[in-house]
Amino acid sequence: MKIGIIGAGFVGRAIGKLAVQAGHQVMLSNSRGAETLFSLPHAVGGEVGTVAEAVAFGDIVVVAIPFSAYRSVPVEPLAGKIVIDTNNYYPERDGRFSELDARATTTSELLADHLPRSRIVKAFNAITMKDLESDGRPAGAPDRRALPLVGDDMEAKSVVIGLYEAFGFDALDVGQLSEGWRFERGTPAYCVPFGKTDLAKTLAATRRDGSIAA
Repeated sequence: MKIGIIGAGFVGRAIGKLAVQAGHQVMLSNSRGAETLFSLPHAVGGEVGTVAEAVAFGDIVVVAIPFSAYRSVPVEPLAGKIVIDTNNYYPERDGRFSELDARATTTSELLADHLPRSRIVKAFNAITMKDLESDGRPAGAPDRRALPLVGDDMEAKSVVIGLYEAFGFDALDVGQLSEGWRFERGTPAYCVPFGKTDLAKTLAATRRDGSIAA
């Protein structure tokens, strides 16, 4: 599978490296141009290109940029494609978004509004990239970690589940895209290592304000 990645920071590099190791083709990009990424093919193992080239290259496309820049993601070239949203909302970095502060929507729903013809899956946001690269385990391992995902398209979610499993993690489908708040920044499951059973219990008990139901 070909995976285009918008963003070449910690998230983009980690996902790209693991995808290459799993046998996929990868193209990384950033807003500054491919010439700024000249060392990445050696570090990650994939190709580099412009954002437009990465979007055209990918059967699926990973959005791995600061949330505040989500409106910069090209719309028409991503129509019909699976888009993996890795974003988290950090007001100190992104500025304030009143609809998120009011818990009226989620980061992924805002991206989906921006990309109305794309197939959005929220994934890879609830684990540090250090852990993503080091915590993968074989299927059935007693200490295998589980990672959550949400989305409105079952086929798209199945593709992302395959990536989770190839990277050494169990996948937990938490439901529709609107349920992504359950593992956003500041929630009990955010970047905390859980097995699948405990992750499911924690997410089910999580309230919208980030607390746990008694």
